[in-house]
Amino acid sequence: MTSSPALRRWFVVHFVADLLFAIPLVLIPAATLRALGWTVVDPVTARLVGAALAGIGVESLLGRNGSVEVFRAMLSLKCIWSGAAVLGLGISIVQGAPPLTWMFLMIFVAFAVLWNYYRWQLRR
Repeated sequence: MTSSPALRRWFVVHFVADLLFAIPLVLIPAATLRALGWTVVDPVTARLVGAALAGIGVESLLGRNGSVEVFRAMLSLKCIWSGAAVLGLGISIVQGAPPLTWMFLMIFVAFAVLWNYYRWQLRR
């Protein structure tokens, strides 16, 4: 299977979504997280998350017209990233994270399902 036009569009959507969160996390982490309900903010950790989002998002945009091998590699990364995020956010919710964490969990669950679906399609 070659990469589908729909998957290429999802890579662009992912780029936009990642950058919407990455830029404020890198530039103004405390203000961003306090506006989202966090009372304790570690700006170093927030900036690292922002950097990870920026890296994955920009590579989504750059790799959207790549070969099937590029898509496999990117989808593997996205599956690992979204799966680890779901686990981490779930643990954080159990430990008392702010209510908005549920929204981030749902976003990562949706992307995890999407990326795993396309990864499975590429294996066929």
